Amino acid sequence: MVTGGASGMGLAMAVAFASEGANVSIGSLLAGGHRTEGEVVHMPGQDQMDHAVSLIEEEGATGIGLDLDVTSGDSVAAFFQATIERFGQVDILANAAGITAEQTIVGHSDALWDKVLDVNLTGTYRAIKQVLPGMIERGWGRIINIASTAATVGAVTSGAYCASKAGVVGLTRCVALEGAPHGVTCNAISPTWVDTSFGREWMADIAEKQENRSGAEYISDVEKTNPQGRLISPTEIGALALFLCSDAAHGITMEDLRVSAGSLW
Repeated sequence: MVTGGASGMGLAMAVAFASEGANVSIGSLLAGGHRTEGEVVHMPGQDQMDHAVSLIEEEGATGIGLDLDVTSGDSVAAFFQATIERFGQVDILANAAGITAEQTIVGHSDALWDKVLDVNLTGTYRAIKQVLPGMIERGWGRIINIASTAATVGAVTSGAYCASKAGVVGLTRCVALEGAPHGVTCNAISPTWVDTSFGREWMADIAEKQENRSGAEYISDVEKTNPQGRLISPTEIGALALFLCSDAAHGITMEDLRVSAGSLW
């Protein structure tokens, strides 16, 4: 079960899981969903969702794709129930749904603050709460949460995002301890800038609104300042997530695994 699974890192993880024979349900808030003024979010269309499911099926697995709003407990519960009805149980959960907003704390919109934390942190909690009881009962489970290098590095206009991702890391540690006696692991993956639609839209937002220049110029500078001179590929996140679900990674839990190519942010 993958939240934010129709694009970006969520899709990369879904395809990686499918490549090893896992059936995968993906949920994403589709274009036309509620948007709070000022938020930066990528909402895929139904055609992108359909394409994501086809990529899963090209790996020989079964895929289903559903509209998912992680700020709604009812929507998350319905996504979980649809997965159970189709596949019987959830052995792996990957939480990739996320948004951001570029505002200083002084003058910050309360609505935006609440929205970023509700999606990034509480949305992750809602999904975990659905799957964890069954994992504990069966004695096996893997939970992967997409955090960020922003969990440990601040940025003057990213207070809500940094706070939400630090919260995801803290939540990960608590879930890992709860699941440890029952064969359930929980880890966070903290990437730097990743070459996704969301990442590029976020960088363009910073460039155009704060620096009065093009997103392409900003992205080029980000690549140049990264020690490896590049953005991270979503497939790298998928590969790490797949390893964390393997028996070889049974002892890896409660970790915050940075994928930054040497960059602090």
